[in-house]
Amino acid sequence: MLRKVIIDCDMGTDDAVALCMLLFDQRLEVAALTAVEGCVTAEQANSNLQAILGELDPQRYPRLGLAVPTENAPPVNTAYLYGEDGLGNCHLEVSSKQHVAPAEKVIIDAVRKDPGEVTIVCLGPLTNIARALRRDPAIAQMINRLVIVGGSISGIGNISPMAEFNFYFDPHSAREVIRSSVARTLVPLDVTSEVSFGLDLLGELPEETTRAGFFLRQMLPHAFRSFRQHLGQEAITLNDAVGALALLEPELFQFDEMACDVETQGEMTRGVTVFDRRSRREWRANMDVAVSVDAERARQMLMDLLVISGKASSF
Repeated sequence: MLRKVIIDCDMGTDDAVALCMLLFDQRLEVAALTAVEGCVTAEQANSNLQAILGELDPQRYPRLGLAVPTENAPPVNTAYLYGEDGLGNCHLEVSSKQHVAPAEKVIIDAVRKDPGEVTIVCLGPLTNIARALRRDPAIAQMINRLVIVGGSISGIGNISPMAEFNFYFDPHSAREVIRSSVARTLVPLDVTSEVSFGLDLLGELPEETTRAGFFLRQMLPHAFRSFRQHLGQEAITLNDAVGALALLEPELFQFDEMACDVETQGEMTRGVTVFDRRSRREWRANMDVAVSVDAERARQMLMDLLVISGKASSF
């Protein structure tokens, strides 16, 4: 039986790589694909959502859900790494914009349609999940599991000195979701950043004669240029794509039960994930957290899945 999933993402470069993997994986039924504001604005995320789906043209089309602007979002700019459109300045065109419902409604409808069967893969800020739980609290018991890419165990961030981007962007929603009763798996920055990709990645992508290959070959060269120019790195990370492997290939990771919360304010601590790791812990463990990954196997598995996506997306 196919595993039913909702993919919720902020439609940047690493999200797009994850979508190439997930939309063509024959083990999955993608019930819905929802956009959230984060690395790009809500408007851009919605445009990317429909443009990427049109570009890849999977055999099974999921239902789409739109992002809305996030309240009290911080002024962040990731264009220097991922381009003005978040996709390496591909500037994909939306052939025909659909009339689409808000993301939280799509999430609620999909979960209620198949209670207990839907896993939500959270690749961006947790805004949509928090809104859905607020609007319909009963679905907390109907969601099979959340697979959340975000946070940092070590307290080393990628948007502030201590905070990972997804949790920093909307810490209040992150805290709501972390404190909810939904079963959760967290794949933090410490683990996803262990898997890096050198320039040889470009030669291993699906052929340009496939939809996935053509799209990836348009988008990813910009990331290599940006990482080298702005970060001084010859290799890139694809955090959301690596995090998605925790759904597809969990045996690549080691997980520990941990007690976690999220700091919602503070000049230097907004969005910091806090773990109770005292010898006499007072907080109750509330999620499974990935603490390590077999980086080489994960890299190879990700490439293998992209090759499969190429074969499944021939023009």
